[in-house]
Order: sequence, then C-alpha cells, then structure tokens
Amino acid sequence: DFGRSSELAFVVEPSDDIAVQEQPLILYCQVEGIQPITITWRKNGVMIVDSENAFMLSNGSLYVSRFQRVRGDGSSDEGEYDCMAQNHYGLLVSRKAKIQAATMSDFHIHPQNAVVEEGGVARFQCQIHGLPEPVILWHKNSMPVNTDNERYTLLPKGVLQITGLRAEDSGIFHCVATNIANVKFSREARLTVSGSHSTVYKDPMILVGPENLTLTVHQTAVLECIATGNPRPIVSWSRLDGRPIGVEGIQVLGTGNLMISDLTVQHSGIYVCAANKPGTRVRRTAQGSLVVQAPAEFVQHPQSISRPVGTTAIFTCVAQGEPPPQITWLRNGQILETSDHIKLKNNNSTLSIYGINQADEAIYQCLAENSAGSTQASARLTVLWADGLPSPPQGVRAETVSATTIQVSWEKPLQNTKEIIGYVLHIRKAADPVEMEYQEAVSKSTFQQLVTDLEPSTSYSFYIKAYTSRGASKASEVTVVSTLGEVPAMPSLFIKVINSTTVQATWEPSIKLGQHEGFKLYYRKVHLSQYTGPVLLASNVTAYNITHLDASVVYEVKLLAYNQQGDGNSTVRFVSLRETVERTVLNPPCDCMKDEQNNKTSTTGIIIGIHIGVTCIIFCILFLMFGYRGRLLMCKNVQEQLSTPQIPRSQRSATGLVLNGATRRDRDDRDLNGKQLDMNELERLFPASPSQEQQEKEIMSAHSLSASHDETQISTLPLDEFSIIEEQPDPLPKNPHGSSPAAPAPDHGPANEG
Repeated sequence: DFGRSSELAFVVEPSDDIAVQEQPLILYCQVEGIQPITITWRKNGVMIVDSENAFMLSNGSLYVSRFQRVRGDGSSDEGEYDCMAQNHYGLLVSRKAKIQAATMSDFHIHPQNAVVEEGGVARFQCQIHGLPEPVILWHKNSMPVNTDNERYTLLPKGVLQITGLRAEDSGIFHCVATNIANVKFSREARLTVSGSHSTVYKDPMILVGPENLTLTVHQTAVLECIATGNPRPIVSWSRLDGRPIGVEGIQVLGTGNLMISDLTVQHSGIYVCAANKPGTRVRRTAQGSLVVQAPAEFVQHPQSISRPVGTTAIFTCVAQGEPPPQITWLRNGQILETSDHIKLKNNNSTLSIYGINQADEAIYQCLAENSAGSTQASARLTVLWADGLPSPPQGVRAETVSATTIQVSWEKPLQNTKEIIGYVLHIRKAADPVEMEYQEAVSKSTFQQLVTDLEPSTSYSFYIKAYTSRGASKASEVTVVSTLGEVPAMPSLFIKVINSTTVQATWEPSIKLGQHEGFKLYYRKVHLSQYTGPVLLASNVTAYNITHLDASVVYEVKLLAYNQQGDGNSTVRFVSLRETVERTVLNPPCDCMKDEQNNKTSTTGIIIGIHIGVTCIIFCILFLMFGYRGRLLMCKNVQEQLSTPQIPRSQRSATGLVLNGATRRDRDDRDLNGKQLDMNELERLFPASPSQEQQEKEIMSAHSLSASHDETQISTLPLDEFSIIEEQPDPLPKNPHGSSPAAPAPDHGPANEG
C-alpha cells in the first residue's frame, strides 16, 4: 500500500453539458495515481477513436471541434460520455456525462388580448421549450417592461401579472425568449383597461393556481396563485400535510405567488393556495405538488484494503438521493458478476469476496445513479502474498464413516513446513453458498479430522490450509463426499375407535424422522401370525382408516417410516372394539321414525295431562277440607265419651309398629315417599279398649321374640288393607261396665308371618 496518493482516482470528472450547434465542446477528465496512467474515452459505451472531429488532449480531456446534433451519416454527438483511467493496479471509469444539443422550439402558448376593468388583475403568458431553459422577458409597446413597478410581476415560466390596473397600463404586450441556441419573439396581445373601479361585491375567485413541479435541489420554485374579488381577497399559503412552510428562502412575489429558493428534498409536498374574503371565512383554494429530486451522493465510500490470500474482503458503499439511487459494482471498469465467492448484499451496498486470491486483485467501483444524476467511488483490493509460506497441503481424502460423520485426512505440504503452526479444515455443504462455510482448527501434528454432526445423505466439500504466523498457504484441492443414508426414526402412532368395525390410525409428521419417502402400515388379529399389509402411504399422509374389523377380537397395528436406506423401527399399538359394541347394546340408537310419529301426538298428550293434573289437585283439596272437618267432629265426641287413660307412648312401641305397618326403618322409607300415618292422629281416632290392651301386650311379646331373631321379620299391615271410615257418630249408649264400646278393629293378621 503506497498511501492515498498512490491510489488511482479522478481529480476532475466530465459533467453534464449543453452544446451549441457547430461550436466546439470540451469534456474534462483529470486523474491522479502511480504512473503510467492511460486515459481513454467512451460514448454510449463505445470506445472513441481519435478523429478530426473528436480527439483527446494531452491533459486527458476530450475535444469535439464542431458539435453537431445530427451529422450527414445519421450519427450524433449527443450521448453519454465517460473517461477511463488505467495503471498497473487496475482500471477506473468516470461518472457518465450527459451531453445534449442546445435547442429552442417555437412558442406553443402566446399572450392573448384582454379587457379588464380598472383596479382588476391582468395576466399574460408565453410558453416555449428549449435547452437550456429559455429566459423570457416582456415588452410593452416594443419597450422592456419596467420591472421596478411593484404592480408588475414577472414569473420565471413566462408569466406577466399586472395588479391594480390603471388606464396607463393599456398597451400592446409581447414576450422575447432567449437561450444560447436562439432568440424568438411571441405574437402581440392588447390590454384594454375599461371603466372606473367597481364597488359591486364579488366572491373571491382564483384565476390561476399552482401547477405541479418537479425540480432538483438548489433550484428555485415559483408557485403561482392569482386571485380576484371585491373586496380584494387575501392570498395565503399552507402545506396539505400541516407542516410549516418556514421562512428561510421563502418569498412572496406580487400579491400571492410563492417563491422557494435553494430547494431541498424537505420542500417536497403539496402546497395549498387560499383566497380569503377579508373579515370573513369565505375562501377559495387551489393546490399543486412540488417534487424535489436529489442526485445520488455517497454517505459511505468504499475503502481500499489489503488482505492475505484465502481471507475475505468486504467493501461497503452507501449512497442517498431522491429517488433512492441504484448501486452497481464494477471490477476494473467491467460490470461485476457475482459467483460462489463474490456476493452482493443489502441492496448491493455490501460487496463480499470470499477466499480471495491474486486474481481478485483489482480496482472495485461503486456507481450510484438516479434520475437526478450519478456519481462513483472506487477502492483497490491488494492481495498479500508473503515469500516462504507453505505450499498447499497434499493428498486430501474424505471417507464416509456414518450417516452423520466423515473423516478427512491429508498430508503435510511439500515446501516451507517448518513454520507451520496448524491447519484449518474448511467445511461446507456442496449445495450451500460460500458464506455458509465453517472451519475447524487442527494442530500441526494432526493430519486427520473426524467431522461430526453432519446431515445424512448430504454432499460436503472439504479443503485444507496450512497456517504460519505470517499467513496461510493456498487452499488444497477440494474433495467432495456424501454421508451415508439413514433409515427414518420411529413415528408416533395413535389409534382411535371410529365404530364397531373401524379404527383410525393417526401419526404426526416430524423432522425427527429424518429423510423418509413414506410410511408402511400393518395390522393383524393378535392370535394370528400373518399381518395384513403393508399399506404404503405417502410422506405427507398422517391418518388411515382400517375397516371391516371383527369386534370380538383384539388387533395389533404397526406403523413404520421408510426411505432408500430401508425401513425404520416400527411403532406398535393394540386396540379392542368390544367396548364399543357393548356401549352400542346398552345405548341402542333411537328409532327416529317412531319418535317422529310419537311427536305428532305430543300436543294432545300435553293438553290431556294438564286437565288430569288440575282435576287431581281439585279432588285433593276437597279431600283434605272434608277429611279435616270430619276428623275434628269425631275427636270432639270421642274426648267426651272416653274415660280410659291413653297408653303412654313408651308402652306402645309394638302397637305403633303394627299400626304403622312397618319397622322404624321402613317408616323412615315411608317418610321419603310421603305415605307415613301420624301416630298421634291414629291414637286419637282409634282409642284402645281393655281387650285391645291385652291384645297389644300379646303383640308386644310376639314382637320381642321375633325381633331377637331378625328385625326384618316383623309383621306388617299393608296400607292398601287399612282404611279410615269417616262418618258423623251417633250418640252412643253407655256401657254397663263404664267403658266405651270398642271401635271395630281391623284384621291385623298374624303377628309374625316370617
């Protein structure tokens, strides 16, 4: 590296220009760097050979003696020119300079006659195209318009505005367009100022609003807005996006035209002109867009670098502009083509060269270009090569050990081996780009390396470099070998019973299976040795229904994945359909036709049920009312006639059991069913006689004897054999023995029926 002064670089590059017909043209190109330097020129990519019309000067500039837009043979001197500089280290290409012929067309808009009342606004316009942009001046009555008069406003696009018209403004107007190509005059137009200033109210009105403009940074934009009305409207400007217009470089021309000097990209936007009636909110608006373009310029230039053989070189080139520029890379003046070891990233902003060698030593250029202009920057790559470095390692071999392992071996270099400090093994999938390569370091005394964690059935490339403290050797020859194939792993398997004759086998596809071509499914009855299958299924299938099974036996289902290497281990599941059959018997399917017929009578049944329910409720209420009344009357008469004291409750347990017709446990069950007879009520309704007391004692004795054997063998009185007759009692004659006649006792039956 000889420092910055040694770098081949342009001091002056050709620039865009407009040439005059039949006039000489000079395109400048000045280069610095280590001599000798050769400079050549191209037009539209074609080398320019020195001739009488165009030749190169001693300082490297191109001289065109008589510029012609169209020559006799149909060729033209217009086009894109660039110069190329070359020395021992490489070749540079300058930016492209666009050369155009100066021209001027005829006027395509001429001023028109106008009659305007005094105090009003007059506007004349001329329009003409030319290169460079013509300068338009106005004449009144064949004399230049006095631009010192503040009521006269001349706009760059050929517009003349006259406000606050007076009688002396009447006259004949025309415009004059001038550039380096020609001078042209427009037609004349007469302005007539009529009458006196009117006091009639007129709404604000915008005669001419801003037009859409596309300009380049540092130029000047003039947005026209001329309005009329009575009273005279106030013109104001704003941006549609709400951002402030600012004050720097902003000027108002005439009564409402907006001029923005030294444009920047931030000035781009939509501008709104508003004409307001003074003191009111009455307004009219018009709008136009302003687009400001910026030529491409570099934010970060590529830097020249020096790198040892076999390493990676990276150049970065960042450009900005409006619209965003496109970036192109050149190598020694030629379009750079990407390859396995040359990559472009980040929208071409980053150039990476992997595993550089001496053939990569060159000058690399970054060209940034958009519609507003282009620029270029360059950097040189120097490939370092130290004397005495080892020669490449010899005899590189790679042998496949397994589906995931390869062993690589090599022999030491033939030359300069004393300073070797180690070896680096470079590994890459053969199908991957160079940037996906990775390395493994190996000691200087080791000449083989076991590379693990590889993918089955995959090709890998390997090469070796020997390293010293001063640099690396050149790469050895590349060897490519593939790993062995591997059978797939066991798939997961799930069995779902669909019905009494069908099951569904499902499984999940998984990358853990490895490379597989499909699945094989087998099934059999467990007491048989013969499988049904295999059923071959594609690798994207994840379910299969096994039908026509026997519900009375157990089945074994087996699934495995396979590929070119063979069958993987299988997953086995057992399934029985018997439970499904039993559930079907216990829960038979509904007879839908029968239910449908039954539903037809549902409405009638509901109505009949309602009537029956209401009738039952009425009878129950009447029964309770009359029964309660009769019971009160009977109890009253009985209390008056009875003299025998009631048997205490503690002495009536057996009788109570008989009268209630069940044991205490049975009585509790009757409580749940709502059928228990209240003992106190029975005692009041059926008072006991002396003869009944004796019978009760006998019953109690019998009950005690039987209860000692089995409490459940107590004689009961079925409720359906027990009845209560309610009637109004007649006056009873007194018993000569002083006791009431015994109430008729129901037939209790045997005390113990066993």
